[in-house]
Amino acid sequence: MQVKGQSSAADKMEVNQAKQEHLLALKVMRLTKPTLFTNMPVTCEDRDLPGDLFVRLMKDDPSTVKGAETLILGEMLTLPQNFGNIFLGETFSSYISVHNDSNQVVKDILVKADLQTSSQRLNLSASNSAVSELKPECCIDDVIHHEVKEIGTHILVCAVSYTTQTGEKLYFRKFFKFQVLKPLDVKTKFYNAETDEVFLEAQIQNITTSPMFMEKVSLEPSMMYNVTELNSVSSSSESESTFGRMSYLQPLDTRQYLYCLKPKPEFAEKAVVIKGVTVIGKLDIVWKTNLGERGRLQTSQLQRMAPGYGDVRLSLELIPDTVSLEEPFDITCKITNCSERTMDLVLEMCNTRSVHWCGVSGRQLGKLTPNASLSIPLKLLSSVQGLQSISGLRLTDTFLKRTYEYDDIAQVCVVCPYTSPES
Repeated sequence: MQVKGQSSAADKMEVNQAKQEHLLALKVMRLTKPTLFTNMPVTCEDRDLPGDLFVRLMKDDPSTVKGAETLILGEMLTLPQNFGNIFLGETFSSYISVHNDSNQVVKDILVKADLQTSSQRLNLSASNSAVSELKPECCIDDVIHHEVKEIGTHILVCAVSYTTQTGEKLYFRKFFKFQVLKPLDVKTKFYNAETDEVFLEAQIQNITTSPMFMEKVSLEPSMMYNVTELNSVSSSSESESTFGRMSYLQPLDTRQYLYCLKPKPEFAEKAVVIKGVTVIGKLDIVWKTNLGERGRLQTSQLQRMAPGYGDVRLSLELIPDTVSLEEPFDITCKITNCSERTMDLVLEMCNTRSVHWCGVSGRQLGKLTPNASLSIPLKLLSSVQGLQSISGLRLTDTFLKRTYEYDDIAQVCVVCPYTSPES
C-alpha cells in the first residue's frame, strides 16, 4: 500500500507540472527525404478561346521543366507536409529540439528519447548526460536514428527535466504515436529433389503504394548447404538478370526468386543427417524507395518439411535422357540404409507393360550397415515408345522379412531408331 501511495503522488506531481507553463519548449520532427514537386498541366487547342494563354503560364512557372512544361513532374523538391508512412526495415530518423523560450538561464537540462514498442523499450538518445545550462533563446538539438524491426504501434517518448534559477526541478514529457506498416509480403515454397537438392521459390510482393528498386534479394543458407541463385541467364560475356536491368517492383506486383541448395561435401554422404535437416536459411532483402531511401528486411529461419525416405532410400546416380526402342540401356542405382540397424537386402526386378529388366532377379546384395550406401548397375529395355516410367524394383530385408517397393523412380524418352525410306 505504501508503494501504491508513492506512485499516486508522483502522478499527481507530474499532472500539476504539466498544467503550469514551462520555461522550455520541445519540438519533435520526423526527418524524411523530399519528394519531386508535381504539377497539374492544363492545356487547350490553339483555336480554343484561351489560345496560348495556358502555354505561356506554364512556361513562366518556375516549377516546370523547361522544354517539357506538360510533364507532371517538375524540377523542384517539396518537403513532406505530414508524418507519412513508416515501413518495417526502414530507418526512422527524428529531429529533437529543446528551446529556452524564457528570459532565465536554465540549468541541468536532460533530454531523453525512448521508443516504446509492443515488446521492448529502447533508449535512442545520443547522450545521457545533462547540459549544465541553457541561456535564453538558445536550444539543444539532437538527431536520433533507429532501424525499425517490429510492425505495429510505436510510441516515441521524449522527456525533459531541468532546474530553474530558484532551484526548482521541473519535468515534462511528450508522446508521439505512429504505426509501422509491412512493406513486403513474402511467401516461400520448398521442393525436395531425389538428389538431396532443395529448391526454394520465394514470392515477394510490394504491398506499399510506391514502386521499389530491388537492390538485393539473396538467400543466406544454413551451415549444411551451399546455395546457387537461379535468377539470371548466363551468356558468353556476362550474366543478365531474368528481371531485366532495371529491377523495379511496382505496387502490388509480385516477383518470384528461385534458389537451389546442395548439401556440402562433408554432409552429402550422411543420409540420416541430411534427412533430418529442416532449417534451410533466411532471405536478405534490400530495397530503395523515393530518392534512394533504403530499407532492409531479413526473414526468420526458413524451415521445410523433412522428406520421408523410410528405412531404405533408392535414388538414381546415372540414367540417360533418351533411349532407343527395344535396345538395352544402363542405369546406376544408389541404395542407402537410413535406419539405425544393419540390413541384409535382396533385390528383385519385376517387369511392367513397357519396361523389361535384364539380369537375374532375387540376387543377394549383402549386408548394409547404418548410413552406408551401395551403387548397383542395372540394365533394362523398353518395348513401348514415348515417355516411360521406370518401375518394378523391390528390396527385401531378410532380417525383418520386410519388402520395400519402388515405382516411378524416373522417366526416360523412348524413340524408334528406324525411319521409313522416302518413297
